[in-house]
Amino acid sequence: MQKRLTRAEVPVEETWNLTDLFPNIEAWQDEMAAVEKNVANVTKYKGRLGEGAATFLECANAQEELQKQFMRTAVYAYLVLSSDGTSPANQMVAGRAAALMAKLDAETSFIRSESLALPDGTLERYLTTEPGLASLRRVVERMIEEKPHVLSQPTEFALAALGEVLSAPGMTYGRSKSSDMTFDPVTDGQGHQVPMSFAVYEGTYERSPDTTLRRNAFASFTKGLKAFQNTYGALWGTEVKKNVVLAKLRGYKSATDMILSQQEVSLEVYNNLHDIILKELAPHMRRYAELRKRVLGLDKLLYCDIEAPLDPEFSPPATFEAASDIILKGLSVLGTEYTEIMATAMKNRWIDRADNVGKSTGAFCYGAYGVHPYILITWSNNMRNVLTLAHELGHAGHDMLSQRSQRLANIFPSMFFVEAPSTINEIIVGQDILAKSTDTRMRRWVIMQFLATYHHNFVRHLIEGELQRRLYARAEAGEPITAAALSQVQGEILTEFWGDTVEIDDGARLTWMRQPHYYDGLYPYTYSAGLTVGTAVAQAIREEGRPAVDRWLSVLRAGGTLKPIDLAKLAGVDMSKPDPIRKAVTYVESLVDEVVKSF
Repeated sequence: MQKRLTRAEVPVEETWNLTDLFPNIEAWQDEMAAVEKNVANVTKYKGRLGEGAATFLECANAQEELQKQFMRTAVYAYLVLSSDGTSPANQMVAGRAAALMAKLDAETSFIRSESLALPDGTLERYLTTEPGLASLRRVVERMIEEKPHVLSQPTEFALAALGEVLSAPGMTYGRSKSSDMTFDPVTDGQGHQVPMSFAVYEGTYERSPDTTLRRNAFASFTKGLKAFQNTYGALWGTEVKKNVVLAKLRGYKSATDMILSQQEVSLEVYNNLHDIILKELAPHMRRYAELRKRVLGLDKLLYCDIEAPLDPEFSPPATFEAASDIILKGLSVLGTEYTEIMATAMKNRWIDRADNVGKSTGAFCYGAYGVHPYILITWSNNMRNVLTLAHELGHAGHDMLSQRSQRLANIFPSMFFVEAPSTINEIIVGQDILAKSTDTRMRRWVIMQFLATYHHNFVRHLIEGELQRRLYARAEAGEPITAAALSQVQGEILTEFWGDTVEIDDGARLTWMRQPHYYDGLYPYTYSAGLTVGTAVAQAIREEGRPAVDRWLSVLRAGGTLKPIDLAKLAGVDMSKPDPIRKAVTYVESLVDEVVKSF
């Protein structure tokens, strides 16, 4: 049986180059000490924000400089832990960064509370009399909007000081998943025993054409998850309870209202995505599931079969080098500046693609202002990896264009919008592969990859969002959130969506244990928002060409200077209405139609 490599054993060229952040751990430690010292550059303004607009601006600029400095140290800590969560040294680095973040948040919490304690109209006057605040207008206006929900300065200080404690559920989940959770090796259809891990299951075995391997891997996966279900249920429940309590403290109607306020999204938009997609997409995905059952010759379709390849003998390989070429050609429609960012990322080791013990699962893009973003992925030499990498590079391109155009305070858009730039890349690259392919099986394969993307964002992540929607409502009513409750509701949602086409077993009911997104507010549903925008923009680029490209690049450069609905409108998509959502569902229906006809 092949042994999984340790971090020290993987080829260095498959890892990211963190020297762009710090040349060594000693330099990181020195910077941590400098950050702690430089807190005084901000705290010296405590009690002085009423002196005038000039003093307020000086304080805001000092805070931003401190944030830039700390961001590099925090990103470094997050990345080393993500590369190997089993390392005690990496755990210590992450712990030190988390503790310093809590201290900084506490020490600088006076800015918001003191600013909002100024006489009514003061901040508005500062904006009109101090030209230097022009680039901070949105930040200040957001602060003013939050005024009804800001607590006293001592309370805000206490909550900020408890930041490390309040983020403990997510930290504990991540640490446990990367460092403690293990899985039994599994046997494939030829009787060979193969190693099993969280990352390998989600990256390879879940989509294996070998039914024996796929189902054995899912059984091992379920067994590994079950051993932690009560612990993870307690973490999930604690995270929800924390947000429910904070929402009450701050005077929001509910935790959902509080989080949507932070995302600058209305409850109507939030509910539209859940209600329309889950209800109107279900019949098409059930039809696709029935096709899979028939084509694969299965007597029943288990949950672990819903991503099995429909053409098992056709699995186009893709080395990382080949993927780079495919992605660059596909994204060339977005222009030279954009593709140069993509090329640099793939050539200069912004990407960690190795598979090693302790490495974080899934894929993500994470970066520091003034440096560049980093991407984590586990490369399996298949074409599905190409679209996943294109997705993460979409985040990187957004990050870099935003950095080049905006100051730190303005680079981050609402969470509601963050998945749009990534899903657009997936669609554009996939459509380019499709347009250049004359092979019938290859074209069909690409369409099925599109369907995998829509399943991932419109089904899997949105079902996660629906779980949050229902469980937050229960928590607001005082009901406890336990592993049993999570598995029960998860099973109900899956049954409602898949009907009798998919057998919902214990493993399916435990899928709430798979994602870290639950510890980042209402994150899961935003994938559906991003893909809805992405579907519309990609279609506009295909139909209009350069004008649509220019609109989209202007959106990427805008960063967080606009509310998410306004960013989407700038791209030509009105997310305040259900029309784009229904058009995206109709597009998925057309994809299912084409695949069904091909078989």
